[in-house]
This record gives sequence, C-alpha cells and structure tokens, in this order.
Amino acid sequence: MSTTRVIAESKELADAELLALAERDDDHAFALLYDRHVTAVYRYALSIVGLSADAEDVTQDVFILAWTKASEISIVDRSLLPWLLTTARLTGLNRVRSRSRRREVTDNALVTRADHRFSPEVELQRRVLEESIEDAVAELSEVDQILFSLCIDEGLSYADAARALGTTHSTVRNRLSRLRRTLRTRLSD
Repeated sequence: MSTTRVIAESKELADAELLALAERDDDHAFALLYDRHVTAVYRYALSIVGLSADAEDVTQDVFILAWTKASEISIVDRSLLPWLLTTARLTGLNRVRSRSRRREVTDNALVTRADHRFSPEVELQRRVLEESIEDAVAELSEVDQILFSLCIDEGLSYADAARALGTTHSTVRNRLSRLRRTLRTRLSD
C-alpha cells in the first residue's frame, strides 16, 4: 500500500479509532488528531485566557495531557473535541486564576489609578451583569458551556460548531435555542 493511500485512509478514521492507535504509541495517529482539533482548542483557550501566549501554553498542555491519558479518555458524540475543550477550559481557568493571584500581589504593591471611563454605578452594574452571566453559564452542562463559548463568545456558525463537536447543524441550533432560553430565565431573576 502506498504511503499516500495510508495517509488518505488515516485522515478518514474517526477520532475514536485514531485515539485507539495513539494509545498504542502511534505518533502519526495522534498527529492527525492534533491537526484536526488544534485550531478549535487554541481559539477556545484564547477566549478563556485572553492572551495568545497563554492560549498556546494551554493548547500545548491539553494535547500533552491527551497523549499521556489517551487510554482514559471517553469519546463523546464521535469526537475527541468535547474532551479537549473541557480540558482546555479547566486548564485555562487555572491559568487565569494563577495570573489573577499574581496580579493581586502586584496591585497591592502598587498604587492603582482609577478608571474614569464609566461612572461607579455603571461600572458596578456592568460587573454584576458579567458575574451573573458567568454564574449562569457555569451551571450549564459541559457541552452547553462549550456551545456557548464556540457560538456566542467566539461567534462560530452553527455549521462550524457542529463540525467541531461531531454533531449536526440542527442539534447545535436546538441546543443553543434551549441554552438561550435557560440563560434568559436565570438572568431575568
């Protein structure tokens, strides 16, 4: 069998099959999984950490973890992406918390200037709304949190989100519709 044919056939393998090969130390299979999902993981990590360098580190950490824990990973909806994005979320949030702790130490050591762009009342309302949204999203299922991030935070189309999650356009549309209703209800209280 020619090398070109082997490569072409391996690109058609499902994530579960590639992951099973990666469990047996197949570097090529893992490289295909990496190529298939690295962009989505990086974008998601960037939406969480906000800095390109941190997003690159989070992405690297996620794929190192996927390589080392390949035998323990459960595939959801025929795609490894939900596991990768959940791991990116947790890793990214840990990085943000760590950065926040470092910033607090720095802020305590320095005299900070007040931001006069908004009145204190408007700034307080903005912060309360942000926290309410974050709290409401945190109560959603992991898949819904990923959908929120992909479609609402990142602005991916339903088709792109469906492709990233290995599901259908209509499934994404229906889940997002329910997700929006749930958030509206929780935020209206």
